[in-house]
Amino acid sequence: MYAPTRRTFIRQAACAALTTSGLLNTIFDLRRLSAATIPNTGDYKALVCLFLFGGNDANNVIVPHDASGYASYAAARGILAIPQASLLPLTLQGGDGRDFGFHPNLPELQTLFHQGHLGIVSNVGTLVAPITRAQYLSGGAAVPPQLFSHADQSVQWQTSVPDRISRTGWGGRMADVLESLNGESQISLSISIAGTNTFEVGNTVLPYIVSPDGSIGLSGFNGSANANVRLQAFRDLLALPHNNLFEQAYSDTVSRSIAANELLTTALAGLPPLQTVFPTSSLGRQLNMVSRLIAARTNLSMRRQIFFCSVGGYDTHGDQLVGQANLLTELSQGLNAFYSANAELGVAQDVTAFTASDFGRTFPTNGTGSDHGWGSHQFVLGGAVQGGRLFGTFPTLAVNGPDDTGQGRWIPTTSVDEFSATLATWFGVSSSDLPTVLPNIGRFAHPNIGIFG
Repeated sequence: MYAPTRRTFIRQAACAALTTSGLLNTIFDLRRLSAATIPNTGDYKALVCLFLFGGNDANNVIVPHDASGYASYAAARGILAIPQASLLPLTLQGGDGRDFGFHPNLPELQTLFHQGHLGIVSNVGTLVAPITRAQYLSGGAAVPPQLFSHADQSVQWQTSVPDRISRTGWGGRMADVLESLNGESQISLSISIAGTNTFEVGNTVLPYIVSPDGSIGLSGFNGSANANVRLQAFRDLLALPHNNLFEQAYSDTVSRSIAANELLTTALAGLPPLQTVFPTSSLGRQLNMVSRLIAARTNLSMRRQIFFCSVGGYDTHGDQLVGQANLLTELSQGLNAFYSANAELGVAQDVTAFTASDFGRTFPTNGTGSDHGWGSHQFVLGGAVQGGRLFGTFPTLAVNGPDDTGQGRWIPTTSVDEFSATLATWFGVSSSDLPTVLPNIGRFAHPNIGIFG
């Protein structure tokens, strides 16, 4: 039988504990001090952030499909141009007359779009404040620092505070405001299936990290009689009084982690299996777990849940046509299964998933790929979405055109703040609490871009 050393045992306990909450949350235990006053409405909503790390080239996700628009696109994109005949044509609701098509590896998303469950937010990106091409070229207006850096831009997307360092994300601040809706639930409102992230970190609510297979418990405890005796002995040790502040913090954190693991494992074990078949890809497995956690919402006393999933590999400097095609297949199939599962659970109207990515990519090719850009297009999926539409302003696809920095990088016409504020409002954040969640929202003209009816 496996018998871990004392040092290994303590290290494993600490790692398991950290998936539930951090030391700061343990010491001060501020969760019950949320000042927000929220009506006990009894409704349920879930918001799912799907981060595409690396910078998705949205210029090949939605492509001009009419003859003149496609000709200009193909001339600028060169080797990256998707053949016009292979594009999946889109019928837009309330469009501006332009004709677009999806990448050929997005057939499931094309169907969801036409069914009215999927929308596209055009040319969204990080902004300190609205900025024009003339202001950008003259240097007369502030822009996000380290504008084309993966690390900086992915964090700025998740914090929605690009002009100063923020240790919290807008999802975490939203959880702080809405936490009281979950009453005395012992599981965090924010759950990550993709490890640590900034998006879900709040001042009082910290994410609970699980794997695509479920919660992460202490290693070496398999439910046998001997294992249960050892586990009880460990609990007894944790329950002893500790004079040292950090010893007590460690004890509280590990105890809470053990309890959360048991609660979540029990809640998931009591569910009937989903009939929806998910892909076995990394994203498919993550979204499958999200669906199972949504199915367990009643068992967990949840009225609000925020989830974080992610996929890497979108930094397509080379071999982009093959690499992005595989990634978009994974995305299309995963989101299609996720929507089907929500419909099966009867919560399609109550669950919204959205994509985010570091930035877009340059319109001209660098040879076999593309370089770091700025504004990009994002998907929003859910039964409450006014699907079949483009939201925001689609950029003029022209190098040195009115929306270009000068290198085929689109200046965002919709800020991350406006995009996030629209999602937060649907999720239940009041107009009075919106500046708490998104401190810079007052700088922008459209705190609601009309994604939801």
